[in-house]
Amino acid sequence: MTESKWLYEIILLIYGLSLFGYFIDFIQHNRRVNKIAFWLLSMVWVTQTVFLLIEVLFKATFPVFTIQDSLFFYSWVLITFSLVIDRFFPIHFIVFFTNVFGFFILLLYISTKAQVAMPQRGVELVNELLVTHIALAIISYGFFTISFLLSMMYLIQYQLLKRKKGIKWMWRFGDLKLLDFYSFMAITIGVPLLVIAIILGLVWAKVANAEFYWFDLKTIGSLLVLAAYILSLFLRLIKGYQGKVISIYNAAAFLILLINFFLSSVLSNFHFG
Repeated sequence: MTESKWLYEIILLIYGLSLFGYFIDFIQHNRRVNKIAFWLLSMVWVTQTVFLLIEVLFKATFPVFTIQDSLFFYSWVLITFSLVIDRFFPIHFIVFFTNVFGFFILLLYISTKAQVAMPQRGVELVNELLVTHIALAIISYGFFTISFLLSMMYLIQYQLLKRKKGIKWMWRFGDLKLLDFYSFMAITIGVPLLVIAIILGLVWAKVANAEFYWFDLKTIGSLLVLAAYILSLFLRLIKGYQGKVISIYNAAAFLILLINFFLSSVLSNFHFG
């Protein structure tokens, strides 16, 4: 495999964008986004296939004899299955879940491979994983905050309309349907960002030999925040809750986020972010 850190990062970026696109399609059944995600994933597959052919044709070996090489082949198989299913079978949900797992496997392979093949750059990559993990988690929190604020605006506007008060302020708050929709969109963007952030955190802990605590408050808190917002999407998409009910729920989910961000950061024995 070409030992180039920037190439690793480009591959992960493209795969991450593809994963993000598949999540949008998973939530909204957006075929245009699905096509973009498909071609991005195809780029990752082509790159991996080239690496695989180099190993087989020029190095006369097949990358399955070590754990690290097996991770690479495993990731290639998962991506291949994802592309085939997406193109020929109408089972689109499995494509997203397969790619979440495939992204984790490829990230684990690249991180461990970089440490062995180029120790100094491997350390840099591991440090970048931690920075990216924290940054993406905070960015996702930013989208959840926007969703919370939009939900609160919805509830205020709802009360103003119900009581027929504050008419001159109503136009500034915006249409109820738009407030509800934009709040939903913010969560739709925030969830995959937090999923990728958590995956990066898990891989960082693995390759950096950090003492990882599954029962650490920060770890549990991050998983609870993710579960709370996934439940929000479930209530909206499966149960059909919208408007006032889902806005109240989003406010409660944001409270969990605040507790995790401030309290668990103080009490955590693991890391901040």
